[in-house]
Amino acid sequence: MFKMLSISAGESHGRGLLGIIEGIPANLPLSEQYINHQLRRRQKGFGRGGRMKIESDTVEIISGIRWGKTLGSPIGLLIWNRDWENWKEGMSHSEVHSGSIPPVTRPRPGHADLSGIMKYSQRDIRNILERSSARETAMRVALGTVARSFLEYFGIRIGSFVTSIGGASIGLDLSGLKTETLLDLSKEADASDLHLPRPEEYERFKDEVTKAMEQGYSLGGVFTVFATGVPPGLGSHTQWYRRIDGLIAHAFMGIQAIKGVEIGDGFSMAARPGFEVLDEILLDDGRLKRPTNHAGGVEGGITNGMPLIVTAAMKPIPTQRRPLRSIDIETHEEVEAAYERSDVCAVPAA
Repeated sequence: MFKMLSISAGESHGRGLLGIIEGIPANLPLSEQYINHQLRRRQKGFGRGGRMKIESDTVEIISGIRWGKTLGSPIGLLIWNRDWENWKEGMSHSEVHSGSIPPVTRPRPGHADLSGIMKYSQRDIRNILERSSARETAMRVALGTVARSFLEYFGIRIGSFVTSIGGASIGLDLSGLKTETLLDLSKEADASDLHLPRPEEYERFKDEVTKAMEQGYSLGGVFTVFATGVPPGLGSHTQWYRRIDGLIAHAFMGIQAIKGVEIGDGFSMAARPGFEVLDEILLDDGRLKRPTNHAGGVEGGITNGMPLIVTAAMKPIPTQRRPLRSIDIETHEEVEAAYERSDVCAVPAA
């Protein structure tokens, strides 16, 4: 059975990020330029941190592609970390440089710091935070672009936009929107450094992020991702692990800082009667028609041919310029949590 799998490796301040994706069929057109385009999109966003000024991510294709087309073999990708120049000793593979920088001992609330050192028996939180950092998503974007190219080859188009940041939100009812309207909203969002589909809302959202910058705290938010042209029949009701909505939720929850996922109208459906949120099935010129899409393109764990609509909630980034209280794992004293260079808001990049 055809199955696409990917894996990545690399630390935030290590030499680079590695990625392998297999299951891509042969003869798919693919270029470094298209992957780099998506990497540049990831680095956009008002409220991003200083790392974005250091890194200018570009991918190197190591294997699996010849003369602009995939070979059917595993595709290997590499992204170098420019910041490695400042961390050659602190992140060295050699024990010669052991102890060249002090250990991180003040875990950040909301991060993998504390749970990670308990699971992996570490005394230096850096051994956890380097891999748990969202820097890893640079390779996730590169690998995802390979998969995206595969989908686009079959006419499936993907878009996204932000609907809330902190206390600022846009009320959008996506259940009745046509494919063209969704694509227009995504195009509008691509022109905004806050990835907003409504330009008239920009200043209100920017003020929210600016206030967080000035006061030293971080912000989360909500964003929507959709896919059009998705054929019916993907996924299955026959086993829990084959349900397409379960697989999608799994993928979204695997992104750093994501704390909630909904398909279609999701949680709001729970408070409304069935006749308001179940999509009627009609016939129009001999073809099935759904006047609404509250289900977000999935029924019974199977795609139904309507646009696939997924909304995710991102929590505020745990690293804050005004740190929260924590405990030093060496001295057991109450301290301020460690501060690492970080974004104020990463929602537009998600």
